[in-house]
Amino acid sequence: MSALFEPFELKDVRLRNRIAVPPMCQYMAEDGVANDWHLSHYTSLARGGAGLVIVEATAVSAEGRITPNCTGLWNNQQAEAFAPIVQNIKAAGAVAGIQIGHAGRKACANRPWEGDDHIAEDDAKSWQTISPSPIAFGANLPRKPKAMSLEDIQRVQADFVAAAERARDLGFEWLELHFAHGYLGQSFFSPYANQRNDQYGGSFENRARFLIETVRAVKKVWPDNLPLTARFGVIEFDGNDEQQLRESIELTKRLKAEGLDFLNVSISFSTPQANIPWGPGFMAPIAERIRKAADIPVASAWGIDLPQLAEHTVAQGQLDLVMVGRAHLSNPHWPYETAKALRVEKPSWVLPAPYAHWLERY
Repeated sequence: MSALFEPFELKDVRLRNRIAVPPMCQYMAEDGVANDWHLSHYTSLARGGAGLVIVEATAVSAEGRITPNCTGLWNNQQAEAFAPIVQNIKAAGAVAGIQIGHAGRKACANRPWEGDDHIAEDDAKSWQTISPSPIAFGANLPRKPKAMSLEDIQRVQADFVAAAERARDLGFEWLELHFAHGYLGQSFFSPYANQRNDQYGGSFENRARFLIETVRAVKKVWPDNLPLTARFGVIEFDGNDEQQLRESIELTKRLKAEGLDFLNVSISFSTPQANIPWGPGFMAPIAERIRKAADIPVASAWGIDLPQLAEHTVAQGQLDLVMVGRAHLSNPHWPYETAKALRVEKPSWVLPAPYAHWLERY
């Protein structure tokens, strides 16, 4: 049996295999409300055979959206729109997950195919961005954010809790907190974005405080029997790799002590000057290091889209799950094609019966 097609169990959740669809923003919502595009998209991905389908980065507040077209989970109308999506993911045999987050200083941007840059401040669609410190990201995102007050911090943490409660009540069984990619959670931990001189800035303990407090607060409302996870940028690739990894490992240990069950290992993306060594599966060895040092199950993405490579990362103990993104956009039935490539017996079993029957027969 292929290691990639072995089930994975965490808390009371059982995935049919080690293949996960990571959060991939669609930028197709209106006022944060998911629609027919999202229903079709996620239903197709779940029917393709993945064990876990995580719904795209969903904002915990209007100010936390990356773009005006991001999904949200800060009101009941948005929650109601997600209900059939959750139902269809589960009906297709996958576990339904959702990523919730706040874009921080990277918020208020145009969609990638419409510029991928900050919306002009005088545009009617614009809103005020916030961050730990009033420091712009730079490059195509030059707007200076408002420095968050202590009241702002408490408000955003309450927004995470409220979104987690809605996700719980909708029947999502896997919650991922977005602490990566230069968004708000990552910004508190990163010296590039955080130059505060209060209890949330400066030392490791202070920079870690927002993330630890947020996990602690969400843990209080998230069911004990379901996985509480995070996507975290453990490395910047700016020349300070070892120091960052040591801090990331220590933070992961502390998040685990607060109730985090699983880490989706990613890149920090806190500065446009980073020199990222792109290549197939280049984050897998780093994820393995986090896995062993922090004693926590992990996943990662970034170029793990070849069947043999995906199999290798799981079989060798680098990853517990593989996050396969763009390959799923290209082919929602990537798990089936991968099962064939790995010579899994009757590979069509990963598909729904109306597909599997005919693929097996002819």
